[in-house]
This record gives sequence, C-alpha cells and structure tokens, in this order.
Amino acid sequence: MHSKDLTWRYSLAVTLLLLSPFDLIASLGMDMYLPVIPSMAQALNASASTIQLTLAVYLVVLGAGQLIVGPLSDHFGRRPVLLLGGMTYLLASVGLALASSPAAFLALRTLQAAGASACLVAVFATVRDVYAKRPEGSVIYGLLGSMLAMVPALGPLLGTSVAAWLGWRAIFLVLAVAMLGAVVSAWLLWPETRRARTGSLSWRQLFVPLKSFGFWLYTLGYSAGMGSFFVFFSVAPWVMMERQQLSAFEFSLVFGTVAIVMMIAAQVIGWLVRRVGEIVILRAGMGCLIAGALLLVAGESLIQESVMGFIGPMWLIGVGISAAVSVGPNGALRGLDHIAGTATAVYFCLGGVLLGGIGTLIILLTPGGSAWPIAVYCMLMAAITLGLSLHRRPGLISGRS
Repeated sequence: MHSKDLTWRYSLAVTLLLLSPFDLIASLGMDMYLPVIPSMAQALNASASTIQLTLAVYLVVLGAGQLIVGPLSDHFGRRPVLLLGGMTYLLASVGLALASSPAAFLALRTLQAAGASACLVAVFATVRDVYAKRPEGSVIYGLLGSMLAMVPALGPLLGTSVAAWLGWRAIFLVLAVAMLGAVVSAWLLWPETRRARTGSLSWRQLFVPLKSFGFWLYTLGYSAGMGSFFVFFSVAPWVMMERQQLSAFEFSLVFGTVAIVMMIAAQVIGWLVRRVGEIVILRAGMGCLIAGALLLVAGESLIQESVMGFIGPMWLIGVGISAAVSVGPNGALRGLDHIAGTATAVYFCLGGVLLGGIGTLIILLTPGGSAWPIAVYCMLMAAITLGLSLHRRPGLISGRS
C-alpha cells in the first residue's frame, strides 16, 4: 500500500502549506540580509567582504550538508531530521541576531545553513515518499520551485523593510519566528513518511544514484532549468535597472512576473504529465529554453532598450524552468525509493554544483550587463539534456508520474 494511504492524508493545498515554509525560510536565509551588509559590517567590526563571505559559506554548507543529512533521513526518518534541522536553524538565527563578532557570526551562519540543509532534504524526501506515483508530485515540485523563484526578488526588499523599521538584527529574528511557526506546525501535523529503515547507515549509498542514466538525465534537466533562473537572477538587475533604467520597485514587479508564469505553468504541467509522461514534458521544457534563448538573442540584437524584448522571452524560459523542476525529481529518483533521502540529497547537491559552476563560468565569459549569459546557458544546457533524452533506455521513455 502506498505510504500516503498509511500516514499522509492531507490535501494538496494543506501539503503545500506544511512544506513550503521550510523551503522558503531556508532560501530567505541566503539573501534577505544582502541590502544591509554595510550596516552589519560596521556593527560587527568586520569588512563588507567578510560578511559577504558568509553568503558563500551558507551556499556551500546548504549543498554539501545535504550529502550528510540525506543518508541520516533514510536511516532515522524524515520527521526527526526535519524537526532537528528546523530547531537548529531557529536557534542559529537567534544567535545571529545577538552576534557581536565576525567569528561568531560566521559560525552561526554555518549552523543556520546546516539546519536549512536538513529541512530541504526532509521536505523533498517526504514529497517523494508520499507522491512518488501520483501526478500531484509534479505539481508540488513545480510550485515549490516557482515560489523559490520569488525569493531573490522579494528577499532583499523584505530585509530592507525590516531593517528600516527595526534594525538589521531583526532580520534574523524574523527568520527565527517564521521557522518557529513552521516547526510547531510540523510537530503537530507532520507524520513520518519513510517506508522502511534502510538498515545500517552507509555513506556508500551516496554513489548509488550516480549509476542511473535516468538520474543523470533528469539532474541535468533540473540544472538546465534552475541554472537558467540563476543566471537570469545574476544579470537581470544590470540589464533592467542599469540599461533599461527601471527602479528597484519596478524591477521587482517585472522580475516577479517570471515566477508567476512558472507557478501557472506548474499547474498545467501537473495535469499534462499524467497524460504524456515525464520524458515528453522534459523535452518540451528544454525546447522552451532553447526557443526562449533564441528570442533573447533577437531582442539583444534588435531591441536592447525594450523591457519586453528581455522579459517576454524569459516568460517562455520560465515555462521551461517549471517543466524541468516539476518532472526532474520524480524522473531522477525513479527506482531509488529505498534511499529517497540520499538520492534527493545527491540530486539537489549535484544539480546545484552543475548550475552554479557552469552558470558562473558562462557569466564570466560572456558580455556583462546583457542577455547573452542567459541565452548561452539555456542553449548549451538544454541542448545537452535534449540530446541525452533521445538516447533511449528501458523504462525511460515510458516513465510517467
């Protein structure tokens, strides 16, 4: 019997209300304090570069930590990992609000990221446990990805507002209070969803997903999708605020339309995937990325000063991103349900390394303040993924959610 029938009896809406706070709060911890780095540096008697280093530390621990937490969630369960991770994040956030030295701040940021890492693994492993063979899984993955797309635009604005009213330390107290609400809800409502203990704890399980062609294919698809958004986030302020002269508020509104498109697309994809299968959706998503990249090239060549010439193609790319993140986890983790936590950790960690590394390299090698980095990344990664998807393997083409 499916685990949903045994433990998880919530509707899709309630499921999202339980899951999304952990996902969003963990991501807000990355960039909510970016606008107040100068104030923080002065208060902590540190250089701005030292405080900025804590962002890199957070990202590294967030990714690498999943490789440790994943096997732990398979062995001990999703619920204890989630609750322990949430409490670690909460306490570290309170400590960050009280920190008085750069060393303490850096150590607490490391703990905060470790807690966030545990939360992310538990959330996505739970989705796999509950919805592995249900079409709602694609909807949830897509909506979670779309919500995260809003964080880079809204996080700094939220941080600026909180700091203006209450000071920069209040940013971390807000994160702590938000996580407290999420942890209490999980304590009361979140059941254990792991189907069975995997046996003795073994880190060798981390290598098991790497033997699967489907895992690599869908991980590359995820990297193509979310990497496109990563590059978009990196260059959009320069294109829209510097070249096209949008205000910070106008930029946030326009930027947010891409996430809205992604959320709408996630709903449609959840309906389509049960009819055409994950591999068809993945290929269609890669096609959207390539088509959007070509439109960006046209806009960059012909109408550089037009906001629509830039954001219009991004809406199409947003559909491709949503397709990739909606079907990626189910496709990558197929056949790995016995180590869903471990496989989830490897999926997101490897995907993050690929999109971060390749995306950063392309940003450095292409003209700055332009749409070229996005176009090149979309074209390259989508073409590789699409080409691999045409390499038929048993069980790949017929895979459905």
